[in-house]
Amino acid sequence: MDARTPSHPTDQPAPRNGGFPHGLRISRVPSKPVRRETEETLAIPLWLQRDGKFDGDVTLRLSLSEAELLHAQLCRALDGVPVTTPPDRTPECRKDVRGSKGVHWP
Repeated sequence: MDARTPSHPTDQPAPRNGGFPHGLRISRVPSKPVRRETEETLAIPLWLQRDGKFDGDVTLRLSLSEAELLHAQLCRALDGVPVTTPPDRTPECRKDVRGSKGVHWP
């Protein structure tokens, strides 16, 4: 067997499309913001792709407590990652209280 030939299907390099050649993929709709749907529910618009082809729009609905938990988990997961949003759109948990030397907005 040639050293360049994978010995098992899982040994093959990941596809360039994020590793999802087949099956379902869900992603945010870039043009649609998260919105308050009701007094107690937030809605996150998502795109559904099946086998790499657009299949439809779906909405992830979160209670306020679920959204708060997701927010906290995202802030923790982003800890140490440079902030790339302008200060007026950056959540408090992402602001460096000591004064970051990272991205500065005009």
